[in-house]
Amino acid sequence: MPEEKSKETVKQLFIQFLESRNLRKTPERFAILEKIYTTTQHFDVETLYEAMIQNGYRVSKATVYNTIDLLLEANLVRKHQFGSNLAQYERVYNANHHHLICMKCGKVREVKDLDLMSNLNTRKFNTSYYTLYVYGICSRCSNKNKKDKIEKK
Repeated sequence: MPEEKSKETVKQLFIQFLESRNLRKTPERFAILEKIYTTTQHFDVETLYEAMIQNGYRVSKATVYNTIDLLLEANLVRKHQFGSNLAQYERVYNANHHHLICMKCGKVREVKDLDLMSNLNTRKFNTSYYTLYVYGICSRCSNKNKKDKIEKK
């Protein structure tokens, strides 16, 4: 699905969610939604707040936290806890994938498994979403570790 059409679909889903709960459709909420759906990376609330301020939006931290809670409830954002790091969030719409998490540097890499998704949907199991966490050591850290061992000899 093209990016702009996807963003418009997400916006409409959020509007429907807000209307169903008689909540206000504020410009700040939509600015936060837009910012989230223009990034492809995981983010924490503090980073999102700082990005909003740097881009000239006048929002409070409370507004960012409250909007994240609404987006979680609307299933437009997903919360992750990768190891002992801060809670991370990501956009959800059309975003099924696995997470490869480096236990040394904390880097998170996303990978897709289209075979898994097609198998889930063909086995009389209507999948809403899925996520898989794989913990290990990334190649960068592994190569650095090998280099450090060689230098110590």
